[in-house]
Amino acid sequence: MCGIIGYVGGTNKAVEVILDGLTKLEYRGYDSAGIAIIENGKIFIEKKSGKLENLKNVMTTDKEAYVGIGHTRWATHGVPTDKNAHPHLSYDKKIAVVHNGIIENYSVLKEELINQGCEFTSDTDTEVVAHLYAKLYNGNPLEAMVKLLKKIRGTYALGIVNSDDPDRIVCARKDSPLIIGIGQDKNFIASDVPAILKYTRDIIFLDNEEIAIIEQTKVTITDKNGNELKKDINKIEWDMDQATKSGYPHFMLKEIDEEPKGVEKTLEIYVNPKGDIDFGETFSKIDFDKIEEIDIVACGTAYYAGLQGGHFLKKFAKVRTSVEIASEFRYSDPYINDKHLVIFISQSGETLDTLMALKTAREKNAKTLAITNVLGSSISREADLVIYTLAGPEISVASTKAYITQVVMLYLLSLYIGLKKKKISKKEYDESIDKIYSLGEKIGSVFFQKEKIKKLAIEIKDKKNGFYIGRGIDEKIAREGALKMKEISYIHTEAFPGGELKHGTIALIEKDTMVIVIDTQKDMVEKMISNAKEVKARGAFVIVLTQKSFKEMEEVADRIIYIDDIDDVVAPILAVVPLQLLAYYVADAKGLDVDKPRNLAKSVTVE
Repeated sequence: MCGIIGYVGGTNKAVEVILDGLTKLEYRGYDSAGIAIIENGKIFIEKKSGKLENLKNVMTTDKEAYVGIGHTRWATHGVPTDKNAHPHLSYDKKIAVVHNGIIENYSVLKEELINQGCEFTSDTDTEVVAHLYAKLYNGNPLEAMVKLLKKIRGTYALGIVNSDDPDRIVCARKDSPLIIGIGQDKNFIASDVPAILKYTRDIIFLDNEEIAIIEQTKVTITDKNGNELKKDINKIEWDMDQATKSGYPHFMLKEIDEEPKGVEKTLEIYVNPKGDIDFGETFSKIDFDKIEEIDIVACGTAYYAGLQGGHFLKKFAKVRTSVEIASEFRYSDPYINDKHLVIFISQSGETLDTLMALKTAREKNAKTLAITNVLGSSISREADLVIYTLAGPEISVASTKAYITQVVMLYLLSLYIGLKKKKISKKEYDESIDKIYSLGEKIGSVFFQKEKIKKLAIEIKDKKNGFYIGRGIDEKIAREGALKMKEISYIHTEAFPGGELKHGTIALIEKDTMVIVIDTQKDMVEKMISNAKEVKARGAFVIVLTQKSFKEMEEVADRIIYIDDIDDVVAPILAVVPLQLLAYYVADAKGLDVDKPRNLAKSVTVE
């Protein structure tokens, strides 16, 4: 959520760099945008609600500015308006602040500042930071930031410029991502790598409660008390081509097309030439024989990936496994201890609910494992162990290739733990690894059906409601299919186990109700045919998704989508791909903003 970009350089390109960076951060979700630069010794601010284009239309790039900050805002405190957009200006008009997160004690601070004569012009919590920093600044930016952080409570990524200190940006973070880009004769701050990848691949990841002072040729990093720290510089391996559309109409379609490559790279890196799964030496930290229970914790699409992972862990590792929604986990007083392994899944590695759940697990002495797509992310640094998915940058808000690589990783992890705990034989282990190797090729074959899926999408685009049903592991992918449809096409869809139809849901079935029946499991064909007949008898329009050899499903289908025959255990991973494509083509047929659906953000960094 929200995006921050900041620039300190030897050339007067601040406006150009910041507007370009904000464009690269649009995928994070926003409802307003703004920029602050230091020009001729004074702070100049421009901000607009709505699309970034509104800001670009009033902001020229020929201003003489060597220092500046920009922001795309997703509203928390205060509705989306020009006045509530960031940056926010201090009472003396010398300080400008951009902020991601929530200042929890803002109301107390606001009252104190009003009593000291500060006049507030917005409804946001962030404005207290601008006024407070101005009150605390006495010529030393580090000292002012140390004092500021002792007064505010909550989550934050902060970028501050000061007309009395015009050659620096001061920043800090706590539970909200912020990185530093190291360039030639210029340095940057940003919420995420794509914002600055055009200019540098050398990145420093700020940790919680660290402060940084950014100058043209120097970066100083300290702890929250002002003690200087030495930080590693990380080299980003992927390039701008991977973060651009490359001729595709939308990032989402490009990222679906990249799924075979993600699967193949995952297998190449994590399965060695001998055919053994290898997660590296750090996995020796955990004695899997002592793990009695496993919890998987995640949000949204990552949670649905976790549901498939739970199925695999029970099947291969024969260990009691629970899958929990991260936002509920720490409020449920989870019963976990040092015999538990808790797996946290997050594409960005910055999902705040998941990060807070991880901290809860650590407090209870559980072993923790992060599965994430982003090097150096908060969750990867907090967990005992980390496995990086190899999806590459995912820009579209609706997760596709990250989901597929998460599920493949959970499949491999389940086999790894199963063998370590001696719950599966080496023969079954080897055979199960062989089964996943055909997945990339089979996903590629789904793409030959794009036109067929596109025609079906046009046929159903005006539906108002729909249901996805499946049994067993198919019910897990039904949930992900329904989520994709609702989040980008705005069709109200829900997923249910097929056996639960008669326990209430069937009351909602009427003439032309869309029902998507998913069956990838041979032993469920007869039951799913029965479920399909139940809804057809009440007038439903039935779309069936199944394996090519399950020809019996044709008798109940108004429309049918086939996936290539593949072993039942990995068939659900394959079946998600046509569900992704169907949601994509429906949203595209409706003329919607596929990559940036309303009210949603790529990375949810507030609770």
